[in-house]
Amino acid sequence: MANPCLQLTACLLSCLGWLCIVIATATNDWVYMCKYGVNTCKKMDELEAKGPWADCVLSTGQYHCIVLTQIMDLPAHIQVTRALMVTASILGLPAVGILLMSMPCINLGSEPQSSKNKRTILGGVLILIIAMCSMVSTVWFPTGAHHLYGLMSFGFSLYIGWVGTIFTLLGGCILTCCSSEPSSSSRSYHDNKRFYSSKPGGDSLAATTSANHAKSAHV
Repeated sequence: MANPCLQLTACLLSCLGWLCIVIATATNDWVYMCKYGVNTCKKMDELEAKGPWADCVLSTGQYHCIVLTQIMDLPAHIQVTRALMVTASILGLPAVGILLMSMPCINLGSEPQSSKNKRTILGGVLILIIAMCSMVSTVWFPTGAHHLYGLMSFGFSLYIGWVGTIFTLLGGCILTCCSSEPSSSSRSYHDNKRFYSSKPGGDSLAATTSANHAKSAHV
């Protein structure tokens, strides 16, 4: 990694984004639906909050949900959201572990820097996959809910999912683009420099040897 501070910032963004995605996956306040205003719907017990796991009704002082257990009867946007968000949450575990092992302050034996760079790129790719899964879910779910039921406003869980998507996108791009090994041209330049710096010493040694042979032949 070119800059340890940049790597640490990208790692923190990725971890925060993954946590936001986990929170969005576990909650059901994705979209709110009602024909009237929020206060009116709460008084009439008609304010509904829909998520990938349950349909909830919000009223004054009450909050009760009906779990969506009929998997085969669910709309496509709910099934896809469930699959992608669960995948993103599970992929976050190995991604965070790989990023922690690639930090500059952690060394696994006497491994070269190139191994750390490869691990950082792998972690960045996993974070980008997490971001893509969350992006598709947080866009498709409200769109599908709007087509089926009509949509009044976005919920807390959806905003948290969008924040997690942005954080993981930024962190994954930084980790993937800024982790690179030294170029072969720079390595060959250093090798040539070492070769040329040792060459004058070799010439003087050869000159001394030839002079000694000339003296012995003259005697």
